[in-house]
Amino acid sequence: MKKLMENFNFQEKVLLSNYTTIKVGGFAEYFSRPNNKDEFINLIKWAHSNNQECRIIGAGSNMLINNIFLKGLMICTKNMKSIKITSNTGIVEAEAGVMLPTMSNLLAKNGLQGGEWTVGIPGTVGGAIYMNAGSGNLSLAKNLLSVQVIDTKTLEIYEIEKKDINFEYRFSPFQYNNLMILSSKLFFEPKGNIEQLLETTKKNLKKKTETQPYHLPSFGSVFKNPNNNYAGKLIEELGLKGLKIGDAEISTMHGNFIVNNSSANSKDILDLITVIQQKVLQKKGIFLQPEVRMIGFDYP
Repeated sequence: MKKLMENFNFQEKVLLSNYTTIKVGGFAEYFSRPNNKDEFINLIKWAHSNNQECRIIGAGSNMLINNIFLKGLMICTKNMKSIKITSNTGIVEAEAGVMLPTMSNLLAKNGLQGGEWTVGIPGTVGGAIYMNAGSGNLSLAKNLLSVQVIDTKTLEIYEIEKKDINFEYRFSPFQYNNLMILSSKLFFEPKGNIEQLLETTKKNLKKKTETQPYHLPSFGSVFKNPNNNYAGKLIEELGLKGLKIGDAEISTMHGNFIVNNSSANSKDILDLITVIQQKVLQKKGIFLQPEVRMIGFDYP
C-alpha cells in the first residue's frame, strides 16, 4: 500500500496534454501541483519512500510527452510562483514555477535591467535554469547567483552557487543529476529607467509574437542552433516550412517551430522532428540536436 499523501492535492491518471504548450501527452499515474516549496518537498519525500519515479513539468513548453501511460509521479510547478524583488540591490528570489514573462514585467516595473528578453519565453524560472534557456547570446545563467535544490536520492536540501554549476549552451547538469530545483536567486542591474525598460520589454514581446506562431500550440524552438548557424534558417533554406505529418506542421512563420494544428499526437511530432534531422543532415551535413525534452520515449 502506498502511503497516503498529506497536505497537498494529488490526482491519479491525469491527461498531460492539458499541461503542455503543444497540447500533446499521455497519462500520468500520479499528478500533483504543489503551491509552494514545502508541498514540493513533501511530494519528493513521498515519491522517495514509495519508490516512485518523479518527473517535473514547469510551463510544459519545450517538452514532448509520449502518448502512453507514464508510471510514477508528475509534478507541475506552475503554482509555485512566489517571487521577491529587492529593487535597490537587484536581488530576485524566485520559486521554480515563476513564469518568465511575469518576472520580466516585474523586473521592468522595479527598474531592474537585463531581463527584458525573457518576456517572450513561455517557460518557468526552474525550467529555464534546467534547460539553460536563452535568446541569442543571452541566457538566464548569466543572471543566476544560486539555486536551492533537493536531492531526490538523499532528500538533502541545499544551495548551490552559480560558480559550481557547469552551464553550457542550452544545457545544465540538472538534466542528468538527481537534483530538483526548488528556487533560485538572481541578480539584475538595479536603478534602471522604468519607462524605458517597460518600453523595451513591450517591444521584445511584440517582435516575438510577430515572428513566431504564438497563436498555435507549439514547444517554442525545437532545435538548438548549430555553431555559427541557425536551425530555423537551415530548415527554411530547404523549403521545409509548411511540411506536415498528421496534424503536426513545421510553422510557416518560423522554421524552428512545430505547431499542432488540432489533433497531432506524439508520433506525428517525433516523426516530423526525425524528417527535419534527416533532410538537414543529407543536404547541409549538419545534425540538428533537439532542444525539446523527450519523455516516455526510447529516444536518448
